[in-house]
Amino acid sequence: MEVSELVRTLLGKRGIVEEHHIAEFLSPDYELHTHSPFLLEGMERALVRLFAAMAAGERIAVYADFDCDGIPGAAVLSDFFLKIGYENVEIYLPHRDREGYGFHIEAIEQLATRNVGLIITVDVGTTALDAVAFAKTKGIDVIVTDHHEITGALPDAVAVLNPKLGNYPFRDLCGAAMAFKLVQAALAEGKKRELKQFTQIQDGWEKWLLDLVAIATVADLVPLVGENRVLVHWGLRVLRKSPREGIVALCKALRLRREELREDDIAFSIAPRINAASRMDEPDLAFRLLTTQNRDEAEKLAAHLEELNAKRKGVVAGIVKQAKKSAAQRYTAEEKIVVLGNPEWKPALMGLAANSVMEDRGGVVCMWGRDALGRLKGSCRSDGSVSIVELFAASGDALIEYGGHAKSGGFSVSSERVHQLPEALTKAAEQLSTASPVETSLIDAIISLSEISWPLFDDVSRVGPFGIGNPKPTFRFSDVVITGVKRFGKEQNHVELMLEDRRTGARARGYDFFRSPDDFTATPEPGLTVGLHAYLERDSYRRALALRITDVLPAGA
Repeated sequence: MEVSELVRTLLGKRGIVEEHHIAEFLSPDYELHTHSPFLLEGMERALVRLFAAMAAGERIAVYADFDCDGIPGAAVLSDFFLKIGYENVEIYLPHRDREGYGFHIEAIEQLATRNVGLIITVDVGTTALDAVAFAKTKGIDVIVTDHHEITGALPDAVAVLNPKLGNYPFRDLCGAAMAFKLVQAALAEGKKRELKQFTQIQDGWEKWLLDLVAIATVADLVPLVGENRVLVHWGLRVLRKSPREGIVALCKALRLRREELREDDIAFSIAPRINAASRMDEPDLAFRLLTTQNRDEAEKLAAHLEELNAKRKGVVAGIVKQAKKSAAQRYTAEEKIVVLGNPEWKPALMGLAANSVMEDRGGVVCMWGRDALGRLKGSCRSDGSVSIVELFAASGDALIEYGGHAKSGGFSVSSERVHQLPEALTKAAEQLSTASPVETSLIDAIISLSEISWPLFDDVSRVGPFGIGNPKPTFRFSDVVITGVKRFGKEQNHVELMLEDRRTGARARGYDFFRSPDDFTATPEPGLTVGLHAYLERDSYRRALALRITDVLPAGA
């Protein structure tokens, strides 16, 4: 395999230096580099119950989370049942605002009235001890497919399929990938049993579901290494030629070239639209988009999703404007724990708003609102200086419940305690003996503006798909002259820089997101000579290459 010196340098930075490891990384083999679903603990039990349900004609419910992991996962199972011709199935997506995250007893009560005998969860259920126990009292069995952390005892389900259980070789699959694993195993089992509806399915058909798995894997921010990298690598190939009418319509509406789709298009265009459905109270809309076979319906759904996303942007912008004003009045720039709330704010939008405020001031930003049932719920975002889950854990009994990761998390709080939350979280931050370090840019290589080209972009892209665990390569550029500055965006916080190499005269465009007017990078001036840290980016609208600037340094620094 021919590999450029630049790619070898990039791979070396990632600890990949042996020739066979380089070949495996750059050309992942689906058969060789993914793992058998039968290695998952509980898979045999799950299959026995699933096939018994289908043989008896039982009604099966797929209960999936409402985000861009659960919804594609529900579509994976929906496509499977459609393919084998099993029709006694329904999809249940909880309402984000009225029900919230989790496997809910109230939903199980509804499903019981419709004679459901088996529930398959997607992206939820690992900690749902009470809900699974309640289902059993209703005569309903549960197969859990999930990927969240194991925090204690497991529910008394037929099986809990979770990559973090047992000896499965890769523990970071997303929820939709776990649904895909169940489908993989079921197809193999059906063929083994020589059931007609399975034997007539072409071997490898399930690979057509990898577009859904890729969307979910990128959207859920699981590490893009190991098996996830293989699934996204092949999933992007499927996505680029996907026959899904909804994907075709969405790409058309967003002016995305389907044959050129990359992980960035999922992260910044496709996933936000799917998530917008539940954030704006219509989760079924996204599911229908991913599963419809009707072109006209797909185009209407894509247009509706775009309307919802635009509405979501407007609502979030209004909340962010209020939040920033409140933060400026109540907190100094040195205070790193910021808590803001308003009963009029929608909890489903708090994560997006908190992230925007955090990017503006750094530190930790927590925001809460009130849901349709009067519960106070919120989200936190961190710049990495403090771990959110550690912060929650150290806050004592200030919160009713919480969950999350180092940089993001969600919580619920009582109306009696909500006004004590700023003090409680500030004290918790002070008690933490160690804090997660802020991530700094890793400079992968030094290149010049004159080297920027489509062949270079394609070469660098071989190291993708990029994401958590495999970040985009960041390059150092020296002796760059800023020849023009243009601010844009509603808040004028985005900046386009026109750049020129002082030695060669080569030109390029760069973009930046500036956090504070006090930053050096916040006041670039034409004529200034600087150094840049940036990664290459495709500008889909201008059909050109640009630099996404991560740092601007004084000349010679």
